Amino acid sequence: MAKEEEDLSLESGIFEEPENFRPPPPKSHFATYERKISNVNPKTITMKLVGNSPLWGHLLWNAGIYTADYIDKHPNLVKNKRVLELGAAAALPSLICSLNNASEVVATDYPDPDLISHIEYSFKELENQTKLSNYKVKGYIWGNNVNESIYGSKDSLPDNLKFDLIILSDLVFNHTEHHKLLTTCRNSLKSNGKCLVVFSPHRPKLLQDDLNFFETCKEYQFKPEKIEMINMKPMFEEDEETAEIRSRVYAYFLIPEW
Repeated sequence: MAKEEEDLSLESGIFEEPENFRPPPPKSHFATYERKISNVNPKTITMKLVGNSPLWGHLLWNAGIYTADYIDKHPNLVKNKRVLELGAAAALPSLICSLNNASEVVATDYPDPDLISHIEYSFKELENQTKLSNYKVKGYIWGNNVNESIYGSKDSLPDNLKFDLIILSDLVFNHTEHHKLLTTCRNSLKSNGKCLVVFSPHRPKLLQDDLNFFETCKEYQFKPEKIEMINMKPMFEEDEETAEIRSRVYAYFLIPEW
């Protein structure tokens, strides 16, 4: 090998990045949520979030806050019920369900170890403060066999393990995943249960694509029932002309028709 080629070999280290060439990844951080109802303990819930995530698991979303508020105001929605949250991220709705006497809460997100460990941390910290419902934190990919991912069985989810409530908080922006989300809901919900779907239109020009979820759900024998639409401070500072749309939080139930 010529001397010039030797100097460019991998062993020479010429292709190694200098120390501190890349900035360190964002560190984990914490978000807090203040419960709106009186005479509850704890009043403040703290969640540990990943520093950054292509899955957007590093933020506490308006939809999650709305869902937590709604469950606290309507505790019978989860009391003595089995609850599944999909795409939990900060898992605030699951944490609130665990404080409102659900029989079991299963918080799931993409099976990334960092995401899952942060959700587990938040549950354990809350458990140090007060008694929680039975809970599980599991990695799960939408559309896959819930029974296998959560309980380790390749069989279909039996009726006794199906859920009374499935929470989809700020997930419908994933337009390509609508069918997978609805497949999971159809296979995992009790016939007398319901799904709680809450979202904000973070991309105003795609609002109709978000809303198409509630048409697609009919293919899976779900009837959409709008709860309300409210306005909260937009998550991101962007075009002022779209601020009103981006501030919206839509809430729906999906009611089984099978």
